[in-house]
Amino acid sequence: MEWHESVFDLIDMRSFSNLWFWLALSVVWSTTSHWILGVPFDLVQRASRHGGQAEQDLHDIVRINTNRILYISGVSGMWILGFTCFALTSIAILGFYFKVEFCQAMFLLGLPLSFVGLLSLDTARRIRKNGLQGEALIRKLRLHRVFVQLIGIVAIFVTGFWGMYQNLTIGVLGG
Repeated sequence: MEWHESVFDLIDMRSFSNLWFWLALSVVWSTTSHWILGVPFDLVQRASRHGGQAEQDLHDIVRINTNRILYISGVSGMWILGFTCFALTSIAILGFYFKVEFCQAMFLLGLPLSFVGLLSLDTARRIRKNGLQGEALIRKLRLHRVFVQLIGIVAIFVTGFWGMYQNLTIGVLGG
C-alpha cells in the first residue's frame, strides 16, 4: 500500500460525510452574514443605538467599501463575471456530470456566494445612487443582511439535502 493511499484511508476525502466541510460551510455563512459590504454588523448596531462617532465610523467604512466595490466592478467587472461563470460551470460539470463529490460541494458553496456578491454590488450601487446616510443607510444594511441570511438558509438547506442524498446513495451502493 502506497503512503497516499494510507493518508486517504485515514482522512475521508468525501465532502458530504466530512465534518470539516460542514464546519467550513457554517463558518462561511456565519462570516458572510456578519460582514455586510465589508462592514461588521456590530458596527451597524452600535451606530443605530448610540449614533455619534459610531455612526460617523459607519458612514466612513461604508463609503470606503462602496467606492472600492464599485471601482473594482467598473474596472474589471466583466472579467470577474466571465471567470466566475467559467469556474462555476466547470465545477458544476465536474461535480454533477462526472460525479466528483468535492466539486459538487464547492458548487453548492460557490453559487450562493456569487448571488451574495451580486446583491452586494447592487446594494453598493443603491447606496451611492441614493446618497444614503443615517437611519436610511442603517435600514439598507439591515435589509441587505436579511437577504444574505435568506440566501444562506436556502443554501444550507439545499446543501444539507444534497449531502444526505449523496451519503445515503454512496452508503447503499457501497461507494
